[in-house]
Amino acid sequence: MNIDELYQTIILDHYREKHHSGLREPYDAEVHHVNPSCGDELTLRVALDGDTVRDVSYEGVGCSISQASTSVMTDLVIGRGVEDAMGLYDDFLEMMHSKGEIAPDEDRFEDAIAFAGVSKFPARVKCALLSWSALRDAVNQTSTKDS
Repeated sequence: MNIDELYQTIILDHYREKHHSGLREPYDAEVHHVNPSCGDELTLRVALDGDTVRDVSYEGVGCSISQASTSVMTDLVIGRGVEDAMGLYDDFLEMMHSKGEIAPDEDRFEDAIAFAGVSKFPARVKCALLSWSALRDAVNQTSTKDS
């Protein structure tokens, strides 16, 4: 199996078995994002425990890339500090805009490395970024509440 086939398998596995799917309570922020270019939709809830991401839950409809990216993102950020989770957002964003030029750190990205191949297809980048942008907005919403 070559690396592209492995990445496709990771994406399909997360699409079929969506981790952390289903909206849960309690939560500190809820956002709804839509990708107007393809119609993918996502409602995402974030619960914090101090500066730690305690939970992320979601409901969404869309393509395998947007759904798998959401599943992978929840696995990566739950249990991390907010600052670290936002650092992952920045790194994922950079990778997705690299057009396949950035080789991600497998230890840091875990299953998110599968999206390195997606970055070669600009029309699909927004699909992969939908949940990550929702996470950023939800975290920003919680920090605004604290102000």
